[in-house]
Amino acid sequence: MPSVWHQALVALFRNRPTLAAELLSREPSAPVRAFQEVRFESPVLEDLFPPEYRADLVELLIAAEPVLAIVIEVQLTRKPRKRFAWPVYLAALRARFRCPAVLLVVAPRPAIARWAARPIELGHPGWVLCPVVVGPAAVPEIVDAAVALQTPELAVLSAIAHGRGKRGLEIASAVLAAVAHLDDERARFYADLTLASLGRAARTALEEMMDSGKYQYQSEFARKYFDKGKVEGHIEAAVAALLAVLEARSLEVSANARARIVSCSDLGELERWLRRAATAPTVDAVFE
Repeated sequence: MPSVWHQALVALFRNRPTLAAELLSREPSAPVRAFQEVRFESPVLEDLFPPEYRADLVELLIAAEPVLAIVIEVQLTRKPRKRFAWPVYLAALRARFRCPAVLLVVAPRPAIARWAARPIELGHPGWVLCPVVVGPAAVPEIVDAAVALQTPELAVLSAIAHGRGKRGLEIASAVLAAVAHLDDERARFYADLTLASLGRAARTALEEMMDSGKYQYQSEFARKYFDKGKVEGHIEAAVAALLAVLEARSLEVSANARARIVSCSDLGELERWLRRAATAPTVDAVFE
């Protein structure tokens, strides 16, 4: 299930369809031809292959005809299977739209950006995929409110990439000044993302400047997804704790039992199972 930050970063690209092309235009290895329209396409890329391959976002740049298909992938952790799926995405899109296709990986953490940028050898002579990766080093530090107003989504991305750095407070101030000119829902969402991206000192300073005391998330999106993220974190912790207790007690966990535990999304149920696991004679007894 996508994390809170994963959902938020994908939303930036949905809100500004040209953002991917703007980032690609900074890469000499991925030239972007002139286009008049950006269209979102289905992220499910299974038309040429039996399994389902789902990208985070797929855009099509169009002039009189498609000129470039862009696969946008938000990568917050290392997922080795992605390096097998990414070439499939590009091949499927190239065949579907009969135009070049490019992979744009957004990785806010430097180590993940380095991992994602490693060339992918496909085995055929000369066939190597070199992902275009937007890591912190590729995102400008936007501290000018006028620049932030022109590209608010890029400014928020700047806050996410550099909010914990030395210029975090300057970047956040520029973003908040810019988003004041946006519609209310988007402004609150971007303000929430920016505040959540800052280091403690910068956030405290900004909250004092805003005279808001303890910051409360203002946007419906943030309230929904950041609260959901907290619940998901508790669920993951409960699953890990339950499996650890069963393992420590040397109780045999069948494949079906493990699947039942891992797939459970009811925190109360997991907590009940965890209490029973301390004394239950078998795994089946935990579920009774």
